[in-house]
Amino acid sequence: MSKPLKQIHLAAHFPGVNNTTVWSDPAAGSHIEFSSFVHFARTAERAKFDFLFLAEGLRLREQGGHLYDLDVVGRPDTFTVLAALAGVTEHLGLTGTINSTFNEPYEVARQFASLDHLSGGRSAWNVVTSWDAFTGENFRRGGFLPQEERYSRAKEFLATANELFDSWHGDEIVADQATGVFLRDAKAGSFVHTGQHFDIHGQFNVPRSPQGRPVVFQAGDSDEGREFAAAGADAIFSRYATLEAGRAFYTDVKNRLAKYGRRHDQLLILPAATFVLGDTDAEAQEQAREVRRRQVSGATALKHLEFVWNRDLSSYDPEGPLPDIDPDISDDHIAKGRAQVRMYRDPLATAREWRELAAANGWSIRDLVINTGNRQNFVGSPATVARRINDLVQADAGDGFILVPHLTPSGLDVFADTVVPLLQEQGVFRTEYQGPTLRHQLGLDLPEAVRDEQRAAS
Repeated sequence: MSKPLKQIHLAAHFPGVNNTTVWSDPAAGSHIEFSSFVHFARTAERAKFDFLFLAEGLRLREQGGHLYDLDVVGRPDTFTVLAALAGVTEHLGLTGTINSTFNEPYEVARQFASLDHLSGGRSAWNVVTSWDAFTGENFRRGGFLPQEERYSRAKEFLATANELFDSWHGDEIVADQATGVFLRDAKAGSFVHTGQHFDIHGQFNVPRSPQGRPVVFQAGDSDEGREFAAAGADAIFSRYATLEAGRAFYTDVKNRLAKYGRRHDQLLILPAATFVLGDTDAEAQEQAREVRRRQVSGATALKHLEFVWNRDLSSYDPEGPLPDIDPDISDDHIAKGRAQVRMYRDPLATAREWRELAAANGWSIRDLVINTGNRQNFVGSPATVARRINDLVQADAGDGFILVPHLTPSGLDVFADTVVPLLQEQGVFRTEYQGPTLRHQLGLDLPEAVRDEQRAAS
């Protein structure tokens, strides 16, 4: 008996200011004007996507002591944008990255519970940590938190936030048609938490939200990050969008759930993915090559190489050979506030590998960055891309994909108009939303505490 087809989950990532956007394209729009967010969100909702995702940048990146030029316009506050988008959408989930290192549980829980009420149950929280003192300089905490403690704080942060969400119980409020909702028990919202990182008590002042708790996402790829997601997240972002790597990640994370008494379907795995569409596969491949060259200018290529070499390479020709000099492996990084600093854990080995690749292929610095950087995951005609996405999901390389277009805000339009209808025709993607909340769209259970309350009330 054949296995039933999995339903695909699709989401849209409104990109932060970065070197994946093709800024030279006349269609490239603002990353800060509200009209861009509205266009992007409404396209995602028209296509029946699960949610829109906003990443978070807590400090403008620097390189060599200067602002990184593709970061200058920054990023508006996440809660402000998501709350505003709640008013111009009806079904689309609203997911925001909020840092657990430089915030407090009461503040974050109150903001997400409020957003869940404002949106009718569509909020989600991507729980992340921050490891660097550079970002911490913007906050009271500074860089005091050692890297090895960041997941310890994140775990307690999430547990504390859940205690706040659960501090309002169903039997503590009654609805009165004349006066509205009022407290039956003065203990409603009361909480006490004592732990390694937080020692707080008081009353939480936002009643139980439509989802019980916001949906929780996690994005860490380390062993600690995977374990954190298995213990308490509803979904985990993945950077593995190929069959072999995707299946390995999928199997590893799903197999961790049993120790926490969780089923495989209680944690979704959603890789991020880019795409380039054309009328034919050949046309899409040609467009993809052009997109990559426009994404990686000569200046961008040198900046990228500096992540590994940890040296000022501005005097090198990006169309010339790689530097003969070895990377500087000191702890004083030329790039500040960039995740890429952590991606290359052995710069000397990376430099050797890149020199060998460049020599074997006759690549310049720019050619190397173009060919070793983040290339498009899905390239082809709409039929080819739809088939590839479905094949990966049915093969358990993911439960769906978070799509990152190279143009904002209109880059999602062509996918919504051409690929989504093909997935719907195959019966693997919804034609209508499943219910009012994000948990409905994701096929997730209500939190256990909420189910316990419902059983007690019945």
